[in-house]
Amino acid sequence: MRVVEHYYEENNLIAPAKISPATLSKLAKLGIRHRSELLLHLPLRYEDETHLAPIATSRPGQTVQVQGVIKHSEVVFRPRRSLVCRLEDNSGELYLRFLNFYPSQQKQLAVGKQIRAVGEVRMGHYGPEMVHPKCRAVDDDTQLQQSLTPVYPTTAGLSQIILRKLIANALETLPLGDTLPDALLQSLKLADFAASIQLLHNPSPDISANSLEERTHSAWRRIKFDELLAQQLSMRVHHRERSKRTAPALAPHHQLSTRLIKSLPFALTKAQQRTFAEISHDLAKPHPMQRLLLGDVGSGKTIVAALAALQAIENGYQAALMAPTEILAEQHYLKLRDWLEPLGITPVWLSGSLKKKEKQLAAERIASGGTLLAIGTHALFQEQISFHKLGLAIVDEQHKFGVQQRLALRNKGKVTNSSAESLLLPPGRGKVGMGVESMDIHTSTPSLTLPLHGGGNSKEPHQLMMSATPIPRTLAMSYYADLDVSVIDELPPGRTPVITKLVSDERRDEVIARVRAACMEGQQAYWVCPLIDESEALQLQTAIETYERVRADFPELKVGLVHGKLDNAEKARVMSAFKANELQLLVATTVIEVGVDVPNASLMVIDHAERMGLAQLHQLRGRVGRGAAQSLCILLYQQPLSELARARLKIIFESNDGFAIAQHDLQLRGPGELLGARQSGVAMLRFADISADEDLLNQARLAADELLRDFPEAARAHLQRWMANKHDYLHV
Repeated sequence: MRVVEHYYEENNLIAPAKISPATLSKLAKLGIRHRSELLLHLPLRYEDETHLAPIATSRPGQTVQVQGVIKHSEVVFRPRRSLVCRLEDNSGELYLRFLNFYPSQQKQLAVGKQIRAVGEVRMGHYGPEMVHPKCRAVDDDTQLQQSLTPVYPTTAGLSQIILRKLIANALETLPLGDTLPDALLQSLKLADFAASIQLLHNPSPDISANSLEERTHSAWRRIKFDELLAQQLSMRVHHRERSKRTAPALAPHHQLSTRLIKSLPFALTKAQQRTFAEISHDLAKPHPMQRLLLGDVGSGKTIVAALAALQAIENGYQAALMAPTEILAEQHYLKLRDWLEPLGITPVWLSGSLKKKEKQLAAERIASGGTLLAIGTHALFQEQISFHKLGLAIVDEQHKFGVQQRLALRNKGKVTNSSAESLLLPPGRGKVGMGVESMDIHTSTPSLTLPLHGGGNSKEPHQLMMSATPIPRTLAMSYYADLDVSVIDELPPGRTPVITKLVSDERRDEVIARVRAACMEGQQAYWVCPLIDESEALQLQTAIETYERVRADFPELKVGLVHGKLDNAEKARVMSAFKANELQLLVATTVIEVGVDVPNASLMVIDHAERMGLAQLHQLRGRVGRGAAQSLCILLYQQPLSELARARLKIIFESNDGFAIAQHDLQLRGPGELLGARQSGVAMLRFADISADEDLLNQARLAADELLRDFPEAARAHLQRWMANKHDYLHV
């Protein structure tokens, strides 16, 4: 037993017995699985316990620390049960109120006890008060804190006291040496890492509170730079590592693609031609392509994807196209079937709604090579589906899939599961497999292994990701630096900009009359609602309610209804009828956000538009304006509008430019929401703000190249500190 203890002491580790399994579990919820990660678990805010404020000078709205004697303490029952205590010092009195309390607190706050309380002062029923302040018993010898008290992000059952003790221990015992060369630090005028970390965990009271809260202090700038640098390093390593892996070299024969282009009723735009040339060039390489195809709503990404699939097919390889919803996936299937069947290529359709026998037949055709193109939903990467010879995986609306889902489709094309050497393995490490070695709170320094996907003689498919959510430049620089990006930056000719109008819900009857008139004139229209069922809490108009009302008020209209709770066969039937102009009005939820292409539909009403995000509003608006007729999008909103909702509606009203809208969306919502990364598992920045810290991002990009070229050991050490258990989810 003593040998084990000596091992932990010698290697500066936390012995398992010193942290309970429950605490370890709670730390894991915070993303802390290793002691070194405690160093980078930085405070959300600070409390000033370095001086005492006289009660008489404390004003409502201030957060202060006061000290006095409890002169009165009782449990009251009006307006609700609570513990109320009167605290007095030499200058005045203040009430402490607790809505939830324990008998132990009543003892601590008994009459005659000397108490120190920290909280926000407000005016209450009895006068100035603090509600649920932080209290502790003191005596005349109790010293004040020498630094601001950090308040850390935490989870239920993990107290600030435990976190502070663990972090303080890590600060005292773990190495805080700088990972970056002195020359780089001096040229960028960056603060010392150890000093920055110590300051942020224990700032002195004379430091500007604003510089800490707004993260403009030099210590914060150092931490944000380090985080951005780690991200850039990780993605560059991924990019380099990709060149070490093998993929089928798909030569551009262009026989099938030329025939397809000649058969189309439209000409490709210059942007479509350029992006296909970029993709075609990558497919011909013996290394896996990882290219992101960005294009605004209606820019024509699908035909570019079809041409890419044909290049794989011409080389005897299969292609797969995966979409996040059945409506979008089926839209792709029907469109590509119409384009490719005249060329002798019949795609297979695979979705979760197919009957068991149909799924089995589709799976057999895919596995045997009986089809060269498979189109479907997440059903494509289920365990029972295997590809005969997958050469290209296409993922539409890629940000709506989780990382493991995208990995699963790509891994369908592997020939072997052999591993490859990491580019930045620590000394003495050998081979690695699909992911990063698991971290343990008990080890002192995590061993860094970069996520590699195949290697040796194994081949993996090329990957083309598509998104109709335009990505602002700073976001692409930060989150897609390891990918090659192609942008379709023009719309097909003949598209007229959609006119957008903001209309108050008070004029709903006028809007319904406008829809009826348009339908009677031969146009088709969408009416989009945010909810399916009645909600008393939100009091929103629902798809079902609107559908029933329109049918009752205007029996001469042919109306369809589509929402997420319909079975897939019914959804497909209604959508087909609308596309065939058998229905004049389609009432729907946001399931039609992507993938619906009906050129005759020229009017859209979006109900309760104030509750939708910018990207979603722009996507929905893109369902109209696909024909030659002038199209109109009416945004119905309900008062009162929040400041955020008002800002969103103003932006969508003033602009049809998806990239400009995305830039505004980034500023309003942040990168996690814009990319869908909160749900998909992409590792997000914790400290840096890519809009506010663009200067640091530019510096980090340049520094990453310099470190990998001239200081590889420093690059390894920096990644070790920041990304040791995170970059498996950074990008796939």
